[in-house]
Amino acid sequence: MKRWLWVVLPVVLTAANVQEGQKLFKAYCWGCHHQTAEAFGPSFRSIANKRNRGEIMAQIADPDGTYKQLGYRRNSMPAFSDLNATQLEALADYIQSFKDQ
Repeated sequence: MKRWLWVVLPVVLTAANVQEGQKLFKAYCWGCHHQTAEAFGPSFRSIANKRNRGEIMAQIADPDGTYKQLGYRRNSMPAFSDLNATQLEALADYIQSFKDQ
């Protein structure tokens, strides 16, 4: 029984992260980003297809420190230093949920 639990548990946690990430998107990202269409900033689909989870979290937490490494010429994204690690992970999981299959 425990073996089955380990297989299902990560899927449940990821689904919960995606739901929390959606809430964070509405609070922090919606003004500049859209899930699937380009807005002021790139779409989450575009980001998910170009970046891994760590790069996404780094860009959210410290855009001034990462934009050149990620190939951007300038940074127009504000830093969201008030997000804790769990929130960053949830937001990254939500963004990654738009990755093309």
